[in-house]
Amino acid sequence: MIIIKTQKEIDAMRRGGNLLAGVMEEVGKFIAPGKSTHEVNELARKLIFDRGGYPVFEGQGEPDNPFPGAICISLNNEIVHGIPRKDRIIKEGDLVKIDVGMEYGGLITDMARTFGAGKISVDAQKLLDATRESLNEGINMIFPGGKLSRYSEAVEKYVKARGFSVVRDLVGHGVGHELHEDPQILNYRARIKDTVIEEGMTLALEPMINAGTYAIKILPDGWTFATRDGKLSAHFEDTIAVTKKGVEILTRK
Repeated sequence: MIIIKTQKEIDAMRRGGNLLAGVMEEVGKFIAPGKSTHEVNELARKLIFDRGGYPVFEGQGEPDNPFPGAICISLNNEIVHGIPRKDRIIKEGDLVKIDVGMEYGGLITDMARTFGAGKISVDAQKLLDATRESLNEGINMIFPGGKLSRYSEAVEKYVKARGFSVVRDLVGHGVGHELHEDPQILNYRARIKDTVIEEGMTLALEPMINAGTYAIKILPDGWTFATRDGKLSAHFEDTIAVTKKGVEILTRK
């Protein structure tokens, strides 16, 4: 069931989203060759608590394998859900994906960005740019009375025209009271029941785009998803609120 948020709840998510965007900005500046993914995680965790928030990713999942980080940090061919590690060192040219969720004032916002460590390749930059812009293209299709399939079509059309593929087994979602709420939001067009967009929806839109095939695999840690062909992947995500006029992006300053 899709949870429609009140204006008071959206106001709280706006405050939390603005703070989370600030966390992401500082984390992005910190990322550099030679830093461990654990160091990046510890900085993000501190920044979240310093702002009065809580890192909701910690402890997610099954009791016998809870997620151990405040953020997901995934490198190169890893798509999402990468576990921070002291022995995982960021190298020159890496694509670094940061996915972070924060509870603030009892409500959750969720966002992701892809950063280049040092100087990245031309092909990596093209993938990064296409993924970021596909999210913007999709957001332009969000408005009351519209259909979520228009978002899905816009994302897929943009990246396919640039020679990339959309991950199909991982999707966006509603967010707010829980980290994952209805509806599931595909980044590609599929023959499924469509969802009419309503004012008060709060959605986490997150294209995950691969340089090669859309096929993925899960790594032995039970968390990290990676491209099956070993090629690069990029990820951008924002939490948005549907308003009378269209859409407000809550996780951008």
